[in-house]
Amino acid sequence: MYITCLDLEGVLVPEIWIAFAKATGIEELKKTTRDEPDYDKLMKYRIGILKEHGLGLKEIQDVIATIDPMPGAKEFLDELRSFCQVIILSDTFTQFASPLMKKLGWPTIFCNSLVIGENGEVTDYKMRVENSKYTTVKALQSIGYDTIAGGDSYNDLGMIKASKAGFLFKSPDKIKEDNPDLPAFENYDELLNAIREVVNS
Repeated sequence: MYITCLDLEGVLVPEIWIAFAKATGIEELKKTTRDEPDYDKLMKYRIGILKEHGLGLKEIQDVIATIDPMPGAKEFLDELRSFCQVIILSDTFTQFASPLMKKLGWPTIFCNSLVIGENGEVTDYKMRVENSKYTTVKALQSIGYDTIAGGDSYNDLGMIKASKAGFLFKSPDKIKEDNPDLPAFENYDELLNAIREVVNS
């Protein structure tokens, strides 16, 4: 039995923080897990910038409402789910994910949560579990599933390398160069065919 585990941002939908950075004009918020492998460091940095600019959850959610999945993402997911179980493993937050899941046809997502103050300020965040993508893949394997994983960033490498088959998708050149052993794809048809081949093998 296979389960495909996919990253969300950069794979199925645009990067939320980059969209928010563009909408607000705050260049510093363009930094993502593609640039900073230490997620805790990255989130503390982001929360500090939000506080400095007096921005909270509502402002971020307003921008998320304008984000659409990448062209072809929903069709890719629909086709993939027709022959394989799929879980989206993301370091995003429940407060961000819901409108995007609706646009993708409500796939299953495991993600984290933000701690929000009374005035809507983002004060902290809570990880669902430490090293969540890798830990989840290992947990699925412990209950009898083989995992296939795909993602674009540093924080996806753990789950990709721990899976029976793992793929980079729309990754920056640096990540592809550092991981020449991992097949890297740029379009959904290629990724779909690679996953189908594993499932049918």
